[in-house]
Amino acid sequence: MHWRSIIRIVGLLITLLSVFMLIPALIALIYRDGAGAIFVRSFIAALILGCLLWLPNRHHHHELSTREGFFIVVLFWVVLGTIGAFPFIFDHHINLNLTTAFFESFSSLTTTGATTIVNLDHLPKALLFYRQLLQWLGGMGIIVLAVAVLPLLGVGGMQLYRAEIPGPQKDSKMRPRIAETAKTLWSIYILLTTLCAICLWFAGMDAFDAISHSFSTISMGGFSTHDSNLAYFNSATINYIVTLFLILSGCNFALHFAAFNGFSIKVYWQDQEFRTFLFILLIVILICVSVIYLYQPDRKLSLDKIVLQVVSVAGTVGFTVDDINTWPSSLPIFLLCASFIGGCAGSTGGGLKVVRVLLLFMQGSRELKRLIHPNAIYTLKLNKRVVPERIIEAVWGFFSAYALVFLISLFFIMATGVNATDSFYIVASSLNNLGIGLGSVSDNFASVSDMVKWVMIMDMLFGRLEIFTLLVLFTPTFWRNL
Repeated sequence: MHWRSIIRIVGLLITLLSVFMLIPALIALIYRDGAGAIFVRSFIAALILGCLLWLPNRHHHHELSTREGFFIVVLFWVVLGTIGAFPFIFDHHINLNLTTAFFESFSSLTTTGATTIVNLDHLPKALLFYRQLLQWLGGMGIIVLAVAVLPLLGVGGMQLYRAEIPGPQKDSKMRPRIAETAKTLWSIYILLTTLCAICLWFAGMDAFDAISHSFSTISMGGFSTHDSNLAYFNSATINYIVTLFLILSGCNFALHFAAFNGFSIKVYWQDQEFRTFLFILLIVILICVSVIYLYQPDRKLSLDKIVLQVVSVAGTVGFTVDDINTWPSSLPIFLLCASFIGGCAGSTGGGLKVVRVLLLFMQGSRELKRLIHPNAIYTLKLNKRVVPERIIEAVWGFFSAYALVFLISLFFIMATGVNATDSFYIVASSLNNLGIGLGSVSDNFASVSDMVKWVMIMDMLFGRLEIFTLLVLFTPTFWRNL
């Protein structure tokens, strides 16, 4: 491996992230909340570390091979999560230990949205804004990773869209085309964030809350600046606005690119995965509305709250407008199962991704047909294009790896003394990047042990890096003949 080139890139990345520490420092100055010092200290620490890594290696420029690409993608997220924990470590308002500081940082960057922090309404504005900013940066990182980087490495849901995405095509080395793709994605991401913030502001939020919640909405992270989350605003208009932008964020960002590029919204409906995504959300909403109105007619839960809560959980977001633990007992588990499907490939959503679930369903249907007509030849088509058998095998491989990571995490957490039900909730929440807990962790994850938190951090990374990207580093083949 070209170690010095990798170190140079990591140094640049840390230096870039250090600049973002100055934004919450500016927020602290505006609101005079006394939290500016922790972000200035974090900026200086990150800047020094970044320069120490970059300066000695600044002249080392090499193209990265596929194997180096896997390594540097994982290294990026680990380093970003570590640097992102600096303000949580330095802060004296919440007094987090090292493990919990890392937990909050990785939960933010992976847009999981799980938290251990309480009394948000009394925390400094700068610290609240920083949590939202981390999610927003992580959300953009996920999109660039899914649309531009992972297809190049041959893994991830977006490999199914190689012929249609604006990113790099089949190639063995990373090229500047990734930078071009990233710029386009950034433009779309910022535009959606700006539109969301403006809509929320007009709907009644103040400027700070509107910007903060637009960050967590477009990134599908689910953090809020209030303990009661979106229920704090008690506004049907806000709920519907957030729901709309959550659906847009759960869509493949390559479709946004195509729509903006061709000035046509037809591309959304023409995409089979997006149609399936909408269909799944509609079915889940209808089931939840029917069950709640049938079994809890006196609850008087408005439709906007049910719709937002369903989209939030099924889309692996984590916003709350009502406590789903008080819904009919079948619905929380039903919604948790829906979160395993998650958003579309190339979106900020978590889970298995709709396109994989769709292909698994189509493959199962094909096998049933083969039982009746064993000699018939059936092909699978996605968006009217034949899906190669190699892709089907990759989807099954991903599903197997996902199940393996889930089971290992489940048994490991159970070994720490957590009961089986709560262990299932914890793993599902972290591996699907959902962030909402059920059972004993329904409020937050402050009660879980440090060991469980580290397992959750690993699961957050596994979920965000499409399993294989991280799992490949644990194979002897990867490290052979370096």
